[in-house]
Amino acid sequence: MRTRVLIFPIVLALSCEPAFPDPTSIPMPPEPKKVPHEMTIHGDTRVDPYFWMKERDTEPVLEHLRAEKAYSDAYMIGTEDLQESLYQEIRGRVKERDNSAPYFKDGYWWYTRNEVGKDYGIHCRKKGSLEADEEFVLDENPLAEGLDYFSVGNWEVTEDGRYMLLAIDRAGDRIYDVTFHDLDTGEALPDKIEGITNNLEWTRDGSAVLYASMDKETLRNDRILLHQMGTSQKDDVVLFDETDETFDTSVSSTSSRDYLTISSSSTLTTEVQLLPSNQPTAELTVFCPRERGHEYGLDHDGKVFYIHTNKDANNFRLMKASGPGGPATWEEIVPHREDVLLEDFELFDHHLVLDGRAGGLKQITIADKADPMVNPFIVPFRDPAYLVYLAENPEMSSPKLRFVYTSMTTPWATYEIDLRTHEQELLKIQEIPGGYDPGLYISERIFAKAEDGTEIPISLVRRRDLEDDLPAPLYLYGYGSYGASLDATFRSSRLTLLDRGFVFAIAHIRGGEEMGRSWYENGRQMQKKNTFTDFLACAEHLIAEGVTSSDRLVASGGSAGGLLVGACLNLRPDLFRTVVADVPFVDVVTTMLDETLPLTAGEWDEWGNPKEEDYYRYMLSYSPYDNVTEQAYPTILVTTGYNDSQVQYWEPAKWVAKLRDQSTSDNPVVFKIEMDVGHAGKSGRFESLREIAYEYAFLLRELSDFVHEKK
Repeated sequence: MRTRVLIFPIVLALSCEPAFPDPTSIPMPPEPKKVPHEMTIHGDTRVDPYFWMKERDTEPVLEHLRAEKAYSDAYMIGTEDLQESLYQEIRGRVKERDNSAPYFKDGYWWYTRNEVGKDYGIHCRKKGSLEADEEFVLDENPLAEGLDYFSVGNWEVTEDGRYMLLAIDRAGDRIYDVTFHDLDTGEALPDKIEGITNNLEWTRDGSAVLYASMDKETLRNDRILLHQMGTSQKDDVVLFDETDETFDTSVSSTSSRDYLTISSSSTLTTEVQLLPSNQPTAELTVFCPRERGHEYGLDHDGKVFYIHTNKDANNFRLMKASGPGGPATWEEIVPHREDVLLEDFELFDHHLVLDGRAGGLKQITIADKADPMVNPFIVPFRDPAYLVYLAENPEMSSPKLRFVYTSMTTPWATYEIDLRTHEQELLKIQEIPGGYDPGLYISERIFAKAEDGTEIPISLVRRRDLEDDLPAPLYLYGYGSYGASLDATFRSSRLTLLDRGFVFAIAHIRGGEEMGRSWYENGRQMQKKNTFTDFLACAEHLIAEGVTSSDRLVASGGSAGGLLVGACLNLRPDLFRTVVADVPFVDVVTTMLDETLPLTAGEWDEWGNPKEEDYYRYMLSYSPYDNVTEQAYPTILVTTGYNDSQVQYWEPAKWVAKLRDQSTSDNPVVFKIEMDVGHAGKSGRFESLREIAYEYAFLLRELSDFVHEKK
């Protein structure tokens, strides 16, 4: 369900001669029982025949999920060899022995190594120089042995380099257990913190840790606690308790490391409190009291505070201040701009780096700290669509800025740019084993016209030699929620798709923030339907331009993007050949009425509160589950994880059952459920590739008539 962490699109890799079973040999899908459950509000009664599926861990539910797994397994019989060949092809483009670009922090060079055959990283450091001896800090691989799921959510080392905290999730539910380690001796410390978030910060002297705890029912980050090293978790002190159920709280450190900040945030409102980094028991100081609709974040350079704020600035502006106080006491240094969304900033001793977005594309600006608006330098980028973001820049004294650049045809690359001369150096670029020629592919940025005349950007990539083979199979991906922007990035697995004649496209629909803050505002709450009609407009434009056709079009989205494709399915099932919905948030009204579920209350600002009738009626009009009707649906693949804490498994389970019950076509609806993973799917850099291979094989069943020989 609802998450700011995006599920990246899974794309196809197809073989030319798959051996599929006779469709008549595939068993019928499960037919779950119907138990009418009435829900009445605002004088309206809804009847949900599959409401019983939310009874987690009961035998009827587990029996049904086992039946779903048996059906999905049976449906894919005959594709095992194909899946394996696709997996090997995709894995063959992963450089197994590799190092990340080292960065300097606290007297050490830090980097991560990947070894042949190992799923997880090995984190290392070298003291003072890259020529120094390598020190192992953390090898994740032995920690993951024997586990179905493993993820390191955080590992942080004290400023003196002596002690490390390590937060691990072993179920995929984003609940972490934390251990502590002495890097000098290699021994584990007796301290442990269990069942919390992965948000932790050391005090500057390393004597204590601040962390965000979790409400076990709603999974809300509800409190900030202080753990003194050498004590028991039961003795941890609550420093702050966020009692407003629509807010989460978190802890971080300023660039100067003089302060720890405790932030409370909802979808539209922020409040930050300060704590001296070596006085964790001091009284908290509110920097600027919360005011509905005011979002801000801050940093400190050792002298003054810099504030990123939307106060009287829809696209945000940058202010500075000597200390706590309201906006009236702040000095503006970067004004609001209608054509530029200011997303973030980075502080250096003499320079200020602005991370923004103009015309739907990312923008990095280097400015003089003394007067940022005099001769700012905008770093140029060459591709029509791309992603650039600030990399690790932990030392304010550094004369250089690190950033990462990628596009649909450019592998991920780490650059360093001199803040004064603007001279760039490529430090590392992703290597594709077997060779990769970017000249064989072309990336484009085109626009579709929405119902209200708004121009919607579309980023797409294809082979240059595809011109004579249009319309082509096309994989259209979208998200459009939370102001989360989708940018054009490189995926080596996508080459398998492109080399077989596919086009891959991203619809930059409203609900994200690609075109500025108003792009988000016009795709949430009572404007949410713009998200769906924008996506349909993109699909129709690609068909009208002859790039694809409805019998070749795949629509895909994950999490809130699953809501997107679910709503579009109900509106225009004829438009798509196949739909892929990963961990989809589809039972919008029922979920948003249940405050006991994770994340619900905190997301009323995103979707609306259905306890208010206007919101209820509007949400009910698009909720994918509530709007399934008797019509001919295309082939659909739905995935979920039983341990998913963001979108509970029963939402897609109920949706699948209702789709099968109501569809007037013979097209299958396949439900792939993994019982030991969460919202992000399988862990490990290789095991997750098998999920891609599975999906590729599934889609080949539908699109094999249009697949080319691999080039």
